[in-house]
Amino acid sequence: MSRLQRWRAAAGRAHNRYHALRAARARPATAFLSAPEPRTVGSFARGRQLAAGNLLFAGHLVEAPGWPIWDVTPPDPAFEEEIQGFTWLDDLAAVGEPRSRAVAQDWVWGWIERYGSGHGPGWRPDLAGRRIIRWTHHALFLLRGRSSEQSDAFYRALGAQTLYLSRRWSATPPGLARFEALTGLLYAGLSLEGMERFVPGAQAALARECTRVVDDEGGLPTRCPEDLLEVFTLLTWAGAALTETGRTLDREHAGAIKRIAPTLRALRHADGGLARFHGGGRGAEGRLDQALAASGVRRRGGKGLAMGFARLQGGRTSVVVDAAPPPTGPASYNAHASTLAFELTSGRRPLVVNCGSGAIFGSDWRRAGRATPSHSALCLDGYSSARLGAPGFIGAARREMLEDAPTRVPCELSPAEDGTRFEGGHDGYVATHGLTHARTLELTHDGRALAGEDLLVAISDRDKRLFDHRMDAVRLSGLPFQIRFHLHPDVDAELDMNGTAVSMALRSGEIWVFRHDLGADLRLEASVYLEKGRLRPRAAQQVVLSGRAMQYATRVRWSFAKAQETAIAIRDLAPAAADDDEADENGDDS
Repeated sequence: MSRLQRWRAAAGRAHNRYHALRAARARPATAFLSAPEPRTVGSFARGRQLAAGNLLFAGHLVEAPGWPIWDVTPPDPAFEEEIQGFTWLDDLAAVGEPRSRAVAQDWVWGWIERYGSGHGPGWRPDLAGRRIIRWTHHALFLLRGRSSEQSDAFYRALGAQTLYLSRRWSATPPGLARFEALTGLLYAGLSLEGMERFVPGAQAALARECTRVVDDEGGLPTRCPEDLLEVFTLLTWAGAALTETGRTLDREHAGAIKRIAPTLRALRHADGGLARFHGGGRGAEGRLDQALAASGVRRRGGKGLAMGFARLQGGRTSVVVDAAPPPTGPASYNAHASTLAFELTSGRRPLVVNCGSGAIFGSDWRRAGRATPSHSALCLDGYSSARLGAPGFIGAARREMLEDAPTRVPCELSPAEDGTRFEGGHDGYVATHGLTHARTLELTHDGRALAGEDLLVAISDRDKRLFDHRMDAVRLSGLPFQIRFHLHPDVDAELDMNGTAVSMALRSGEIWVFRHDLGADLRLEASVYLEKGRLRPRAAQQVVLSGRAMQYATRVRWSFAKAQETAIAIRDLAPAAADDDEADENGDDS
């Protein structure tokens, strides 16, 4: 981090403290103008764990039964950021029992007592916006049984955060954080007595951000599907709050909702979950369907790319491919080196996946999850298709931008003889090895087969000279490559046909078989599946094709296909695997 960056961060913290102290001393709000409606959906199982004192945030489990959450020493800044954002309130409200209500009330009023005067790490615009949204959504849940003094303290704290946010929302970086801050300010202005004056400014600023951040195709600079879902959800919440109070959405606000909805539909797999790319997960359970229904937008995406992703659909099978250059600059702090990686889902069951974001499991897992070997893609000579640069800070989190990333990623979607064909390439290995990676995917109309081809080729004379130089350095032994296909943890895979194929059984009863043209060595290796809400990475497997590039053009063909005995339509009644938090609640920590 440069001296200028350190100075700017310190100045930002000082401004936050100053405005927080001013806001805490201002005239507070006194009541809600109308009974707020909860729109956030939490996890019942996670809420039970929190009520029992098992605090799982940012990949850290702290067991503190009976302790106020504010007495727990945060293991790292990311843990502290999560508890200060109050998204855990959704989970406690999802339980709805007297015990969970008591815990929620103790923690909320504990925050007011400790930090309500304008001190502490939670006085950041994005966290204040996140907090106001949750306090507003769950106000009836929280205020039940509270004394008039406690209610006054609640309104006073909400009013102080609203005043602070009105002065500091513009300090948040453009993107999800700013949408959170502005939505929180808008919520407070619409809901709290005495705060109505902030509505016009917040509404106008939200419209400007919609124009500036959401592009014409309904995408974000981060190219993260889950970020897009969160922004979309905030916009639908804000739109509903405006409509319920008799106000009209700005044209830019409504237009952003209409552009994002088809993009999210294109990024949704056959099982309803989002494709996991660039630091995003599948999305909170039910969040996507709820947001799409609330938007009222029925239009589907066109035949081109959606936020840089190509979608192939056949029968009950979906394939999503990263088919554009990765984000650059500040938008790449959570981006992955995943160009031309893909995921495949059959019905309700993911088959081929990417490992996902390891951020919640610490910095080492986060860096590993961003590398090309953690994706269903080709990796050359131990290199990723993009490299991680020097670390910087986004909020309290330490992150690295992507550098030396692919800049040319041509692609085309076209009809095939029996389905849809994707053809793409990237120059991520040209500067280091003189080789361009090209990938072709063909999904049949019935979704029963995906044929693929990976090609490493030296195109120009300069590329060929660099390739020759690399070959000389390894004494003409060839440049090693691996083509990885990470499998979902619920897939039971084993080598078949004397080691020339892999048989994969899904929990639905489907059997898929992986084959290749014998131009590479086939292995079945260990892998991991990284997702939020887990105590640790889930064990999984990966199919790996390895070989060496010996010439100016190296080609490997492979396929995934349902076994002939697998029925065209299967009634999938198998339950999903138990979550780690549910297993832990029953004493199973295996």
